[in-house]
Parts: sequence; C-alpha cells; structure tokens
Amino acid sequence: MTASTEPFTPSADLARPTVADAVVGNDAASLFIRKPNPDDGWGIYELVKACPPLDVNSAYAYLLLATQFRDSCAVATDQDGEIVGFVSGYVKSNAPDTYFLWQVAVGDKARGTGLARRLVEAVMSRPELAEVHHLETTITPDNQASWGLFRRLAERWQAPLNSREYFSTDQLGGEHDPENLVRIGPFVTTRIQA
Repeated sequence: MTASTEPFTPSADLARPTVADAVVGNDAASLFIRKPNPDDGWGIYELVKACPPLDVNSAYAYLLLATQFRDSCAVATDQDGEIVGFVSGYVKSNAPDTYFLWQVAVGDKARGTGLARRLVEAVMSRPELAEVHHLETTITPDNQASWGLFRRLAERWQAPLNSREYFSTDQLGGEHDPENLVRIGPFVTTRIQA
C-alpha cells in the first residue's frame, strides 16, 4: 500500500479563501466552495438528511464520495467550516464526455443564494472535467426546484435540455416516484463560470 503524498488540510482550515475553489456571498456571509475531504463525510450525511425530499444514503457512501470521487464533488462551507451545500457526481466511464450529477443539497442557511448552481458550475469548470460537454441527472416529475436549476443551467450554457423517463416506479420498488433522465448538452466548457 502506498501512502498518499497529497497534503492533508483539516476541515476548519479549509473555510478560507486561499483554499477554496470559489467564494460566494458577501463579506458578512461568505460561503466557500471546495473539494471534499475525509473529514466531510459525516457533515455531508447530516446536510442531506436535513434536505428532504433527497434520498439519504449511508454515511459511508458520503465518505466514499468525499474521498474516491472528490475531483467530481464539491462542498460549500460557511466561515466556521460548517457544510451548507454539497454536489456529487462522476464522469461516466462509458461516456467520458458526460458528467452524471447524483445529488445537490443546499441547507437552510444558504438557500436563496444561487448556491446549487454555483456548486455545479464549480465542479464543471475544474480542469479534471475539461473534456465534459454533457451533464446528466435524474429528476422526479414533481421536483420543481431541480427542474428549475437544470433549465437555468441549460440557458446559461446556451445548450439544449432533453428529458425522458429513465426509471419507472416499478423499477424503483413501487414506493418511489419515477425518475426522468435529464441531459444538457452539448455545451462549450468555456461558457461555464464558477
């Protein structure tokens, strides 16, 4: 087993503009967007639990996202280091020009700031995703907040938005609304600003 050569920075130290990918808000209420780290798994889990109707996965799943998929995920923290926003996703192995967005969560403290869009754009503007020209996700038919976010992204990026049913209620065990596959693209990466 090889030890990591990447320096470790504690979460409290990450709530600083010198470490963050992007700073949003104002001096009185700045939010810092950055890649997650191992200390963030539990905070992400707690944030998602506080954001219904999001499906809550295990704390272990969020820890894996914060470590194994950190280049394609982001957290937003306040000045005290509390996680107030999170986006997770991955570049599809069978379609390396496509990023699949799994979840976006914005806590009460950060709602109404445009943070969901900024989290997505922070990830999409990373050098690791320079070859990505399509964004996909699944959205239930009645999730107006998510539909609104994706319509705004498509408009900002000047790209088409298409959708179709992807998972039926039966496929989801009969107790979950169907999920539509939503696809934005192709888009020009330089139109995305964090």
